[in-house]
Amino acid sequence: MSRPILNLAAVLTMLVASLATAAFAGFPGTAPARDQDFYDNGSPPAARVELGRRLFYDKLLSGNLNISCASCHHSLTATGDGLSLPVGEGGIGLGVTRDTGSGHHAIHERVPRNAPALFNLGAREFTRMFHDGRVEADAGQPSGFASPAGEALPAGLDNVLAAQAMFPVTSAAEMAGQAGENEQANLAAAKQLPELWDFIAQKLQLFDGYVTLFMAAFPGEINQASDITFVHAANAIAAFEAQAWRFDNSPFDAYLRGDHQALGSKARQGMNVFYGKGGCSACHAGTFQTDHQFYAIAMPQIGPGKGDGADSFTSGHEDFGRERVSNEPTDRFRFRTPSLRNVALTAPYGHSGAFNTLEGVIRHHLDAVNSLYQYDRRQAVLPSRADLNALDFVVMDDEVRVEAIAAACEIKPNPLKAREIDALVAFMHALTDPAVLDMRGDVPGQLPSGLSLAE
Repeated sequence: MSRPILNLAAVLTMLVASLATAAFAGFPGTAPARDQDFYDNGSPPAARVELGRRLFYDKLLSGNLNISCASCHHSLTATGDGLSLPVGEGGIGLGVTRDTGSGHHAIHERVPRNAPALFNLGAREFTRMFHDGRVEADAGQPSGFASPAGEALPAGLDNVLAAQAMFPVTSAAEMAGQAGENEQANLAAAKQLPELWDFIAQKLQLFDGYVTLFMAAFPGEINQASDITFVHAANAIAAFEAQAWRFDNSPFDAYLRGDHQALGSKARQGMNVFYGKGGCSACHAGTFQTDHQFYAIAMPQIGPGKGDGADSFTSGHEDFGRERVSNEPTDRFRFRTPSLRNVALTAPYGHSGAFNTLEGVIRHHLDAVNSLYQYDRRQAVLPSRADLNALDFVVMDDEVRVEAIAAACEIKPNPLKAREIDALVAFMHALTDPAVLDMRGDVPGQLPSGLSLAE
């Protein structure tokens, strides 16, 4: 009886596959993304995406008609703004050129937390939004989501990404403006959120171009202008973000899919450190390198803060993080684990944007408390015209407050060699999807409102 002839190529393919499985067997969820991992199986209705594209870039959603969602999350700035902390309503320019204005025209306040990147948020596993997770899926709520609006959050939102889109328009610093400047700002100041969302919907109803787009995006649901609600707008914005900014074709993804030539030798070394000695995957786990949990990692606190610690020298410039949502003192200074997809393009890092380089933020993780005490303020990326920056380091100048941040730290020192840190940086770059390098096509050519796209 003759022996079967082995197919050498097939054997090698199976061997490579088995090695890949073995390499990641200890890290549940570390697998390439699939269409079914995303809302609408990765294909939201095209008409809804096109509507969301225009809404995302339209200043009509703001109180003073001077800022859009894209002002702080632009395609040309990797869905962030390149600054440690955003210059929101009233700012001038785009990205690192955006400034605070000056003199009589200076903005009233700055946004207190870093503008996070918006990559892959259409994946179903992202059930919490914002650095402190204050908007999250919750079946016990009438709307299906826990949020600062409580029971005032309307029903009909497609997912948590749509729920998140309801809130920037309600913030004085982000999009609404200051009380007395416009009706949207007045409603925001009075915390009349349902009336505020209705007010924005009424603005959209005035433009025939938008009415046509809404009818195409929600057939049978919107038949005339008066049917448009801001919930529809939020659902469309979420559809656009989910479709346009899905990036899961990095060299690391190719490696997971079986192409072991996709990663260079240094990136592979970094991958081994990341999932091994470095301990990074303890928190940066799963398909998108996040466990979606909250940790205190002694991140330096810079900027205006969230109003916490108002009884101290810092005059409210602290940010207690997750405690603001949970009301649990044990959650003080905890912030959500960010996804690391396209992370090489999304500096500065941390909830306050304290670190401007990958190496800097990696070294912070390896010896967080010492890094906090030795923080190099040159890492902060501040606006080019900085009328409101005088108090950016008031917390860092308060020894008692810095000690409190250090005492809450949950990560222990983990010394790595310089070559291992270099390898980790190389692996971080291997999480970049090449398609992210040109997102010009995400910007619409014109807007139904007729407002300018220029910042």
